[in-house]
Amino acid sequence: MFKIHPCGLFLRNKLLQLNFSYIFTKNYTSTIFALSSGKGKCGVAVIRISGPASNLVMGKMAGLKKLPEPRKALLRQIRHPEKHELLDRGLVLWFPGPNSFTGEDSCELQIHGGVAVISAVLDALAAIPGLRPAEPGEFTKRAFYSNKMDLTEAEGLADLIHAETEAQRKQALLQVEGSLYQRYSEWRDNLKRCIAHVEAYIDFSEDQNIEDDILQTTNSELKLLTLKIQAHLQDGRRGERTRDGVKTVIVGAPNVGKSSLLNALCERPAAIVSATPGTTRDVVSSVLDIAGYPVLISDTAGLRDNTDDVIEREGIARAHQELGTADLMLLVIDATFYQNWSDKNQEQNFLDFLKIYINTLKLEEAVLSCGNVQKLFGDKSHKVTDNVCLIVFNKLDLIEYKSLFYKVCREYPECVTAVSCKDNGLLGPLIEKLTTSLEKLCGNPTRENACLSQSRHRYHLTACVAALDRYLAMCGSEREIDQAAGQLRVAMNAIGHITGHVSTEQILDVIFKDFCIGK
Repeated sequence: MFKIHPCGLFLRNKLLQLNFSYIFTKNYTSTIFALSSGKGKCGVAVIRISGPASNLVMGKMAGLKKLPEPRKALLRQIRHPEKHELLDRGLVLWFPGPNSFTGEDSCELQIHGGVAVISAVLDALAAIPGLRPAEPGEFTKRAFYSNKMDLTEAEGLADLIHAETEAQRKQALLQVEGSLYQRYSEWRDNLKRCIAHVEAYIDFSEDQNIEDDILQTTNSELKLLTLKIQAHLQDGRRGERTRDGVKTVIVGAPNVGKSSLLNALCERPAAIVSATPGTTRDVVSSVLDIAGYPVLISDTAGLRDNTDDVIEREGIARAHQELGTADLMLLVIDATFYQNWSDKNQEQNFLDFLKIYINTLKLEEAVLSCGNVQKLFGDKSHKVTDNVCLIVFNKLDLIEYKSLFYKVCREYPECVTAVSCKDNGLLGPLIEKLTTSLEKLCGNPTRENACLSQSRHRYHLTACVAALDRYLAMCGSEREIDQAAGQLRVAMNAIGHITGHVSTEQILDVIFKDFCIGK
């Protein structure tokens, strides 16, 4: 704390001019309605109404002379507001604001889910003055403007609705419950306090009315905050992979069984299988749910140099492009090919073969940059990534004595497996390794350790760190401290872009509380 200073009002007025984006509470005059349950025939359909005229629905369509008890379901006849024609019988519920999803007066009609019934009720709602159909996402937007949720929670709700796997559901639910908001709010509060301290130091330090070490203490807090945000950013994109899907690419030489492997994993003929080399010309993709994780898997053209086919060469080029954006690589090798090589080169081991194989296919950079494979070679000449490469020996059904492959699988359990696409019973070891790899790539987010889920968050947090770095570089000079303080405002504004809530008044509250200005 520091003493009251007559220039306190000057500091207050100065902070009022800070250029922060501010989300105002928005009062809507229109009332919106929409079908909130899924489209199509169903047992029960839910129609949601929100806005100041919601009470009219309870009177004009449900025939209630007074508003019912909040959140208590009543069985009523649903009638047209003008024609008084019976449309259906269903449940009606009243949710007075601010204790509703949107924060406004709201109600719900739970009716039979037939297409004709839903259409008739929606047409009847449109006949009530002041009501209109809702725009996409407008209920959630109103909830945001009513401070029922921040932008991260709104995005989490959208992800929860679109979740197709168990991992996506868990991550989205954590975000809806505020796991990211709590973390970002804490960082934003730290920045608010630090800005208040720095601004006070600029205005009052010459009068000796604040602690001598206030700037040093604040800078230590900002260095620690920078490290926290950087650690949050260095998550290997686990949350984004969970949300968008783990991009998995099947690669290898022609006729090693890449398309057969895709079909076996998809459990359907997703790709054409032929004994003719070069059958696959383009990238063939499919979406899978493996152990609850979303996987975007792609089959690619067989990699080789000796082809005069222009289309096949384009397919090979596209295969390399897919690899450039892949998180997980399935490098397929014909088991008979390795067996023949091993018989001829008994003094060499599997790693010698693998290096020759990936060099032949021009995959050395892609394979050796994968962290799990780089450990095998101890080769640090390539940049290590979080990507995973699984080496899959295929056509095990053609091998009479399989001990050679079982030995290799035991020696290198993290990245080598053997399968037969003709015998689905032999796919088990691959599924196990895929599950382990997906767990590593997607992580296991918790409320205390929430993951970034969108590139938008990463962009703004990166901008926040850059602004903090600029501040720390400038704050050592008394002449630049004022400009340095501006970088803190940029950093706070960056976090505000993620949550959607930043205001000048919030900083003023901190100043009056921490520094007793104007008391």
